[in-house]
Amino acid sequence: MSDVARAAAVMNGLVEADDRHGGHTSLATTALEGRARVLELQQRNASERVRRALYALAAEYTTIAAWSCIDQRDLDVAQRHLHESSTFAGLSQDPPTVMRVWVNLAILGYQRQNGPHQLAAAQAATASRAARRDPFYGSMSRVRLALAHSTLGDPRAAKRALGAAQDTLGRASEDERPRWTAFYGPAELHHLAAIILNQHGEPAEAEARAHRALAKIPAQFQRNRALATCQLALAQLRQGEPEQATATAATVFTIMDGAPLPGRMRTLIGDFHRDLFRLAPSTTYARDWADRMREEWSRA
Repeated sequence: MSDVARAAAVMNGLVEADDRHGGHTSLATTALEGRARVLELQQRNASERVRRALYALAAEYTTIAAWSCIDQRDLDVAQRHLHESSTFAGLSQDPPTVMRVWVNLAILGYQRQNGPHQLAAAQAATASRAARRDPFYGSMSRVRLALAHSTLGDPRAAKRALGAAQDTLGRASEDERPRWTAFYGPAELHHLAAIILNQHGEPAEAEARAHRALAKIPAQFQRNRALATCQLALAQLRQGEPEQATATAATVFTIMDGAPLPGRMRTLIGDFHRDLFRLAPSTTYARDWADRMREEWSRA
């Protein structure tokens, strides 16, 4: 178990790197190297407990690589990694690890705009042992269910699932959980609610939710703060406030502090850019925004 603890510490360092700047190629590569080391340990004599822990770590490392690819929108590679991760998670028999794979498959479905796949993965997460036993995981899975219903164009079902996610989170204890779960809580729930509300033409409520998210997201979660800021800017723009929205969107670059923008964030910024130039193409602030975006886009 000392080998397991050392491998887990390295993995937690990768999770922290992702929290700050999001997914990138070197993070995925490092995660796969960590998986190789863990699988090498599997070849040695070990108890069943140790073997299961090593399979859980192999699943976690592979999921980090998959998530990094999702963040970069390298979705085909992400899917291959998640299929591998599901095998390791099953062998581990560790409920939180199994659920993490389902959640990531739901996120992958969302990025592909494949509503049926997204819904099936979210339903599997909701039915998982971890979600049934722990309200924290139950909330995490239900918010993915809400996003899936939103993708499928069912705002009523999306809001029901979102309400259930909020109620369930309120019953969660403060128990210690794996490091990868640290991103989830009331702040992230507000962020995901803002996405759903923006999708269904409720920008005023989306703006309120984005503000609540930003008031609570810890500073070290730079990528998530930047993504929530993107949702805030989109909500402001859709309420006919292009100048304020542009000022908000520009803070995304400040939050990321010079780090390259992950692919998911570039997609959101691109959506904002198109909508801005449809509403206010000849304004000084739109031209200044375009200059700033070109500068940021040129970063490696």
